[in-house]
Amino acid sequence: MEQGEIAIGLDIGTTKIVTIVGRKNEFDKIEILGFGKAKSLGVQRGVVSNITQTIDSIKHAIADAEADSGATIDNCVVGIAGQHIRSLQHSDYILRENAQEVITQADVDLLVQNVHKLVMLPGEEIIHVLPQEFKIDGEPNISEPIGMLGRRLEANLHIVVGQKAAIGNIFSCVKNSNLEVSGITLEPLASAEAVLSDEEREAGVCLVDNGGGTTDVAIFKDGIIRHTAVIPFGGNVITEDIKEGCSIIEKQAELLKMKFGSAWPGENSDNEIVSIPGLRGREPKEISLKMLSKVIHARLVEIIDQVYLEVKNYGNDEGKKKLIAGIVLTGGGSQLKHIKQLFEYETGMDTRIGYPNEHLGKGDKPELESPMYATAIGLLMKGIEENEKHPTIEPIIVPVLDPTGASIDEVGGTKVAEPINEEPITESNATFFDKWVKGFMNFLANED
Repeated sequence: MEQGEIAIGLDIGTTKIVTIVGRKNEFDKIEILGFGKAKSLGVQRGVVSNITQTIDSIKHAIADAEADSGATIDNCVVGIAGQHIRSLQHSDYILRENAQEVITQADVDLLVQNVHKLVMLPGEEIIHVLPQEFKIDGEPNISEPIGMLGRRLEANLHIVVGQKAAIGNIFSCVKNSNLEVSGITLEPLASAEAVLSDEEREAGVCLVDNGGGTTDVAIFKDGIIRHTAVIPFGGNVITEDIKEGCSIIEKQAELLKMKFGSAWPGENSDNEIVSIPGLRGREPKEISLKMLSKVIHARLVEIIDQVYLEVKNYGNDEGKKKLIAGIVLTGGGSQLKHIKQLFEYETGMDTRIGYPNEHLGKGDKPELESPMYATAIGLLMKGIEENEKHPTIEPIIVPVLDPTGASIDEVGGTKVAEPINEEPITESNATFFDKWVKGFMNFLANED
C-alpha cells in the first residue's frame, strides 16, 4: 500500500464517539493524521437510542478529525456492538467441480457466501462469518486450504449475528452524517486487532473490552477466533451505582470513580474521606473512599462472573486452562485502579492491561495510546487492511472520440481526429470504447 492511502475508523460508543484518520508509514506502523472525539448522547449499551443526537455527535467528531488532519472524510470503517449481538458455531461445505485444480480464495469466498444464505431468527442478520479449521476430502485440522487439491471443502465457522434494526440505525446515522460505510466490524474483534499479539492468540487468550455501556469478550486459541459475547454491563452501570449509593449527581459520580475509585476495598482505610461540593449552596457531602470502593467492587465482581461464564462456555470447566495467555483487559473501564488484581483474584487467570501503542508510530498523539481508544485504533487498522486488499486504482484518462462526428484536421499532411470529450474508461463504457475502436478503424480504411 502506498503511504498516501488514508483510512478512517469510527467508534460509536455509549460514552464517546471517536474518529481517527491514519495511514501506514514506511516502517509499517500507523501514522495518525487526525483525531476527533465527541460525547455520545444518543447511544445506550452500544445501541442507538436517539438518531438525531447520535448524528450530531458523529458530525462533531468528524469535524474535529477533519480539522486536525486537513483531510476530507467521506467514508469510514464503523464498529458495532450492543447486547443484541450473539455468536454461534456452524459447519458447511462445498463440492468443487475439478478436484485436480488447486483451491483458491474464490472457493473459500463461495463457502462463506453460502453461509450468508442461512435463515436466522426473525429480525436478525449475519455480521461476520469467520472460518476456523478447514477439512479437505475429510482430512481435518487444515488452517490454510488455498493451494491444496481436493473436491470437498468443508469448514467450521464462527458466525456473528445482530439485530437488523440496530445495524440499520448505525448505517442510518453514518449516512446522515454525510459518510459512506466502507466496512463494518464487531468491536471486540477490532480491539483484539489493536492490543493482542500473535503469540497470545496462538497460546489462547480472552480479550475483555470494558466499555461504558457493554463489556465485550473475544476468545482466541491457536490463532483463531473461538468465541465472542457482549455482556450488557459496563462502566456506566458502576457510575449509576455510585450515584445511587452516595446520593450524588451523575457527573460527580463519574469524577469520583475516575479520580478516587478502586476495585479493591481493602486498600482504603475507614478514615479516608473525600468532600463533594453541595448543590446550590447546600452543605458539602462527605464520601468514604472505603464505601466507594465497596460499591465499585460489588458491580465489578458481577461483571467478572459473567466474563468467567463465557470462558466456561468456550471450554467448560477446563476453559481457563486452555487459555495460557490468560486475560487481556482494555477499554476505558480497564483504567480503574486495581481492576487487574481483582480479575486475577476472581478468575485465577493471569491478567494484563492491553494498550494499542505497539502499532502506532512514535510521537503520534500519545493520548491515543490509552486503552480507551483501542477499539478506534483497531477499526482504523481494519480500514488500512481493506485498503491493502482492495487498493484504489486511479482511472486511466483517454480521449473518447465519436467515429462519425469527429472533426478531421490536416496536420502536416496527416489526418487527425479531434477528441470531443475526455472521460475514464470504466466497466460501463468499456463496450462503447470497443465499438469506437472498430468504427474508427473502418473510418481509416475507407479514407485509404
